[in-house]
Amino acid sequence: MGPWRCLLLLPLLAAALHAQQQQFMEYVERRLTLLEERISQWHDQSSRYSTELRDFKNQVLGMLETAEKEREAMRSEAESAAVRVDRLEREVDYLETQNPAPPCVEVDETLMEKQVATAKQRKNEKYTKLTDCSDTIASVRAMKILKRFGSTSGLWTKDAAGNSEKIYVFDGTANDTVYIFPRMREFTLFSATRKAARIKLPYPWVGTGHLVYDGHLYYIRQQGSFQVIKFNLANKTVVDSSVFPAEEQIPVFGLSPFTYIEVAADEEGLWAIYATKEDEKNICLAKLDPTSLDIEQMWDTPCPRENAEGAFVVCGALHVVYNTRLPSRSRVQCVFDVSGTLAPEDASLVYFPKRYGSHSSMKYSPRERQIYAWDDGYQIIYRMEMKKKLEV
Repeated sequence: MGPWRCLLLLPLLAAALHAQQQQFMEYVERRLTLLEERISQWHDQSSRYSTELRDFKNQVLGMLETAEKEREAMRSEAESAAVRVDRLEREVDYLETQNPAPPCVEVDETLMEKQVATAKQRKNEKYTKLTDCSDTIASVRAMKILKRFGSTSGLWTKDAAGNSEKIYVFDGTANDTVYIFPRMREFTLFSATRKAARIKLPYPWVGTGHLVYDGHLYYIRQQGSFQVIKFNLANKTVVDSSVFPAEEQIPVFGLSPFTYIEVAADEEGLWAIYATKEDEKNICLAKLDPTSLDIEQMWDTPCPRENAEGAFVVCGALHVVYNTRLPSRSRVQCVFDVSGTLAPEDASLVYFPKRYGSHSSMKYSPRERQIYAWDDGYQIIYRMEMKKKLEV
């Protein structure tokens, strides 16, 4: 190609290059314009979102302030309601004390004839007191919740006759191992059983009606019929056993279906609280010889099984504790004095403070005048206020 032709092409190439540069600049300007529009749109949206977020934050703060005020008002109302409920309970206690519940004796001529016939068959028609104990329970003087240990149902107690400070714990309603703590302090402070000695019994127990008395454990074994086992805690041997002479036994307490015999102790000695199919509605009482386990005398009491959750004996008088199917406050509503020195109208209606559920066991200590109770897994001590019986 000659030089003159190259000179002719240079203007054409320069014009084409200028046109391309112009198009590129226009493209870049359009892209920048779009980018500026998007940045402006983002800025507007961001500003709007910030405004909405600020408004929402202020709204939430207002709602929180309102909720806090309402919570304070509800807390104040709840405290006021608790005070009114506590005052109402005290008033109910007073009214129920001033107006005793109707007697729990049902007028049943057939039952009365049966009781008269049974009384005639007994050798000792009148109970002969072994001591000069003339006290009865007036009220619950104080209550102390020690701890929560073990199952919902169980039993804890001290030796009802000796001076030992040991604590005996029966966890559950069917087991064969008894925990023994050296003192109340070890039982209270330690949640585990590492501070406790263990005794494995030769036969498993049933229910929560057991008793530690004068160095011996009296517990209930079920093997077809119910058997009272006397176990020496010192040498860990069975001293004696006795099949309870009652046919077709049934749970003694309507609200504690796991207990068929309740072995109790008072100032007079050992007692057995039980129930039979023959007299299905009411609770029976028997005086036991702690040495031989022989039954010295038996009574058909007027205290019903229905809604009963436990019982104990004080100075020869059976005190039956009642509750409801939906646990409420426990109360002594039926008292039966075997010696006849306590008139029914003179017996105090003792109310136990409402706590957790219903008692699975209540063990009276005649030495300390207090009750060791097991309430829904909580171990409680009730200190009792006593008064003198008014002889009939």
